[in-house]
Amino acid sequence: MKSTRYEAFDTRASEWIGDMTVWLRENAPDNSEQRERLFRNLHKVMEDELTPRQRQMVMMYYFQRKNIPKIADELGINRSTVSRTLTRGKNRIRRFLKYSF
Repeated sequence: MKSTRYEAFDTRASEWIGDMTVWLRENAPDNSEQRERLFRNLHKVMEDELTPRQRQMVMMYYFQRKNIPKIADELGINRSTVSRTLTRGKNRIRRFLKYSF
């Protein structure tokens, strides 16, 4: 099979990206405190600010990795209801977490 110049570029680009990733990981400032604060606040927002239904669907979608049709089938509701509820939950989480930084 004949190699094209684009395949060679992709190989070099992926090597460069890998090198940059390693360099960034080694030279990046430690952000563990910010991450811990963000996760604490996320847990608090999910417990205190989401409705039980929003919390349930956010958990199923993000933590259990279920897609919208699967959630709809399990809960016996319409897919659009799942989508709207997830959107409201994500917006609520975003609104409260923007003050975490």
